[in-house]
Amino acid sequence: MIETTLCFPLRDDGDDADDVLLIEKRRGLGEGWYNGPGGKLESGETPRDCAVRETREEVGLDVRDLEKAGELTFLLDGEGHTFCHVYRTRSFEGEPTSSEEAHPEWVPVDDVPYDRMWDDDHLWLPGVLAGNTVAGEFRFEGGKPLDEAAFVDHDLEWGVSLGNEN
Repeated sequence: MIETTLCFPLRDDGDDADDVLLIEKRRGLGEGWYNGPGGKLESGETPRDCAVRETREEVGLDVRDLEKAGELTFLLDGEGHTFCHVYRTRSFEGEPTSSEEAHPEWVPVDDVPYDRMWDDDHLWLPGVLAGNTVAGEFRFEGGKPLDEAAFVDHDLEWGVSLGNEN
């Protein structure tokens, strides 16, 4: 199973609301879709270190004080495909800039483009952006790569204790 991370930097937009930093993927799995910065863990790397590295590489933002917000398991045709560690933070330095991998955009939390994201994101991301924790399993069938498979079912558990060690 592939182990990955997602990181969702948040900022106050000045009008008593929040913006979230999303990326439009420019290549690879999910190309053309929106998500948070993130990617695959490298050998010997902790999930937290991966989230920091991937966010820096993809958008040039140095994130810190990451809070673990989710653990998501993705099954493809009944077999484990990806395990994703989800983080959020309000602590970062720098201005997001585009890379070969991603084009970053600050988006109001109330305007997240779920119609341009993975089919499961609308089920768990609003809760994560609202400060909740989640553990989820998402089942896809009939496609390789995963972004060509059909989303068929899911299970979610809210308010889970995820620890903050990873």
